[in-house]
Amino acid sequence: MEDAGGDSSGGGYGGMTVEACEGMIRKSLKLPMVKFLREKMEEAGCPVKERFFKATVCTDKVSGGYMTGKGVVVCSNHLTFQDEVNQVIIHELIHAYDDCRAANLNWTNCAHHACSEIRAAHLSGDCHFKRELLRGHTKLRGHEQECVKRRVQMSLANNPYCSGPSTAKNAMEAVWEICYNDTKPFDRAP
Repeated sequence: MEDAGGDSSGGGYGGMTVEACEGMIRKSLKLPMVKFLREKMEEAGCPVKERFFKATVCTDKVSGGYMTGKGVVVCSNHLTFQDEVNQVIIHELIHAYDDCRAANLNWTNCAHHACSEIRAAHLSGDCHFKRELLRGHTKLRGHEQECVKRRVQMSLANNPYCSGPSTAKNAMEAVWEICYNDTKPFDRAP
């Protein structure tokens, strides 16, 4: 799967059927944050219809991905719970929003990809303390930024243009300050 912004947190518990995942996607679309992101995309000239989201069985070890011009895929075989589907939808909608608002976003450019990954991990709640505890990360201070950095590097590792460890890290560090502090379309980080 060509993944422009995959979330590699995959549940890995055997997953669910595509049909069950489709039902969970429909529930996710009713969440206030998802409605807000879809509304902001509409305002930016990129309406997001329900068919923008697709449940599928994925061969890559990712939970989902966003692909320019195609939408968001949610990997049913790597997810088990509604909360996981919600997170994938929100994370990937932030990538879609970035793609919409930046006419020149190039997913093969490691700095561009890193910036969108920083924003998606930071703004989607991927690195909320509760989620980190469930992953076995128990650090109290600075956990959020460490989590964002870890997740950005995992996602960039899936991009063949950015897969070298120093390439991913250097791209992330080059854009960290500006992208971590860019909270659009939110007033501040949720």
